[in-house]
Amino acid sequence: MSDDDLHAAVAAGVLGAEDAHRQLLQATVEVARAIFAAKASTIFLYDQDTDELVFEASSGEGSASLLGQRIHSSTGIAGWTLVTRQPLVLSDVSEDPRWGGQEIAERTGYVPKGLMSVPLLHEEESVGVLQVLDRPEQDKFSLGEMELLGLFANQAAISIDLLRKARSAQAVLADGSTDIAALARLAANLDALEGPKRRAATELLSALETLFKD
Repeated sequence: MSDDDLHAAVAAGVLGAEDAHRQLLQATVEVARAIFAAKASTIFLYDQDTDELVFEASSGEGSASLLGQRIHSSTGIAGWTLVTRQPLVLSDVSEDPRWGGQEIAERTGYVPKGLMSVPLLHEEESVGVLQVLDRPEQDKFSLGEMELLGLFANQAAISIDLLRKARSAQAVLADGSTDIAALARLAANLDALEGPKRRAATELLSALETLFKD
């Protein structure tokens, strides 16, 4: 197999992983919306390079026009949730000074009344925000519901971390350098190894990871 063929094969694997992580995020918002009988649910991914929140997954009202849209990381309730790392429940967003999503809401044709917003935390880092919009009986939010929403947030945070890593790997592969091709070859062949050879290869990759961190 040539370096070009290997690069293409590994890139295809990375793209496949990215697609799988995005599907998991989409499944998370769909299940969250169904569990809470809400009109919509959305996951924002925090883009560190641009300091923006990106609509990464959405289900329900206005979802078709949301994906890929970006807002500054300090914007509105989503921004407040990201920065403070605190959950928030509002029965009427129009009465809260932190509400800053009117422009986007009007653009999608859906303006929510109430919402639940929780930060997505992975290893103490804020990686995004999960929101559930317009669930029934907004004023009767229980501790059990908050714990349930926290479980969805934990799953989404893990998925976002994996998605970001898959995208970073794709960016590295796009570099096309010889050194990267060699590392890609080593990683690609790891699954085919068994016994002592597999353990040795795994230890080598771990050592390389430690070296890069240092």
